Amino acid sequence: QVQVEESGGGSVQVGGSLRLSCAAAGISLRFATASWYRQAPEKQRELVAKITDTGATTYSDSVEGRFTLTRDDIDSRMYLQMNSLEPEDTGVYYCKLEFAQNGRNYWGQGTQVTVSS
Repeated sequence: QVQVEESGGGSVQVGGSLRLSCAAAGISLRFATASWYRQAPEKQRELVAKITDTGATTYSDSVEGRFTLTRDDIDSRMYLQMNSLEPEDTGVYYCKLEFAQNGRNYWGQGTQVTVSS
């Protein structure tokens, strides 16, 4: 059974930092395109950052230079280091794993990030 679980969310003030973690069980994150999405209240879910199975990373314009996505292939975890947080970064952050080989996608339950001024 595949399980995807996010952790590391919390409440911080503007300019603060958080490190989110996404853990995959039952499947190797190494072979996935792994992404972080976020959803703010009353807004659509949006892509924040992703890493392909080859290790290529991309970021949305709004987080470029502030967020860093890394992957630990041994522990099958993905991390999102978030620095210089802004109120606009507030939302529920989700981890998504996409496997091209079988076309399956897996989502975690999300972790809340709140940035206050």
